[in-house]
Amino acid sequence: MGANGKIAVVGAGLSGAVIGRELAQAGYQIEVFDTRNHIAGNCHTERDKETGVMVHVYGPHIFHTDDTEIWEYVNAFQTFMPYKNRVKTTSKGQVYSLPVNLHTINQFFGKTFRPDEARAFIDEQADKTIEDPKTFEEQALRFVGGDLYEAFFKGYTQKQWGCSPTDLPASILKRLPVRFNYDDNYFFHKYQGMPENGYTAMIERIFDHPNITVNLETHFHRSQSENFAHVFYSGPLDGYFNYELGRLGYRTLDFERFTYQGDYQGCAVMNYGDVSVPHTRVTEHKHFSPWEEHAGTVCYREFSRVCGPDDIPYYPIRLVEEKEQLAQYVSRAERETAVTFVGRLGTYRYLDMDVTIREALDTSRLYLSKKAAGGVMPVFLHSPV
Repeated sequence: MGANGKIAVVGAGLSGAVIGRELAQAGYQIEVFDTRNHIAGNCHTERDKETGVMVHVYGPHIFHTDDTEIWEYVNAFQTFMPYKNRVKTTSKGQVYSLPVNLHTINQFFGKTFRPDEARAFIDEQADKTIEDPKTFEEQALRFVGGDLYEAFFKGYTQKQWGCSPTDLPASILKRLPVRFNYDDNYFFHKYQGMPENGYTAMIERIFDHPNITVNLETHFHRSQSENFAHVFYSGPLDGYFNYELGRLGYRTLDFERFTYQGDYQGCAVMNYGDVSVPHTRVTEHKHFSPWEEHAGTVCYREFSRVCGPDDIPYYPIRLVEEKEQLAQYVSRAERETAVTFVGRLGTYRYLDMDVTIREALDTSRLYLSKKAAGGVMPVFLHSPV
C-alpha cells in the first residue's frame, strides 16, 4: 500500500495489539510505539525467577465476559484455563467472602437466615430516609445499612480513592452489592478464565504478523502524525497534547512485593476493609494459575494513591474537576484529523479487558469500512464525556 498505507498505533497493550493485528491483516503497514520496555501494558505478565510463579506485574487481571466473539478471539491466541475469582476480605479481625452474600450476612450477624429472611433483614437495615442517594455513602446506606457499610465498603473505598465516600458520586456503587445466596463467584459472566501462559504471551502472538513493527522504549510525539495515514492513540489523552491544560486525575498503585515458602493466604485476593490497615489488599499470584504447582509464592501488598507525573495511571478519577478538564481536552481532540483515541487512557474511562478488545475490534472494522466508502474516521468511537 506504500507510505500512505502506514498506520501508527501508540501503545502496545490490548487496544494497540488488536487494532494493529486487524489492520495488518487487511494489508496495512503498522508501526507500534510504546514507552515501556515490554508489550502488554498493564496486563504484562512474567515468570518470577525465584519461584517460577506467573506474576501479574501491574496487579491482577482476570478475564471475564459474556461476549462470545471476544472469548473466541482471545482463545485463538492463548488457551484460557478455567478460573473463578473468589475474593475474601478481612474486617475487624474476621475473614469474610465477597461480594457480600448469604454466607457473609449470616457470619457477620451471627444468624442462619434463609434467602428470603436475609433479604427482609437487610431491608430493615437499609436507611429508607435516603430517597435519592447522591453520594457513595448514601447509596451504600440506602442499600445495606450502616453495619455492612462500615465493615465492607467504607474503609476500602476511602483507601482506594483517597477521599471520603461522602465525596464520591453514588454512581460508583451502581447496584445492590449483596447476593442472597451462597454464590461467591465475584463475576456473573458466562466466560471466565486466565491465559495459560500469561497475557504477555497472548499479546506477543497478536503482534506476530509480518506487517507489524513494534518499537519499545520509544515516545510518540504528536508532530509525528504527519508521517502516517492515521494514528490510533491509546496513550493518555492529556499526554497527546503535552498536558497543556493540566493533568487529568488518576489513582495509581504501589506494590510491595514479598515471597513466602508455601501458601501465604490460601486465596488469590484478600481485601482489607479496615482503614487502619494502610494497604487495600494482598494478592497471591500463584493462585491466579491454579493448574500450576509451586513450592514458593509471590505476593503483592497493594497501596492506592494520587498519580504523579512519573507514575503509571490506573484508575481515572472522573470527579467534577476532572470532568470539566476532560471536556476541554475532548473539544481540542475533536479538532484533530487522522487520529482516533482508544482504550482506557485515550478515552479516560475505566474499561474491563473484554470491553477494551470489543472496542478495538469495532474501531478497526469501522476504519476499514470508512476507507472503503471514502468516509472520515471519528476521533472518538465512544465519547469520554
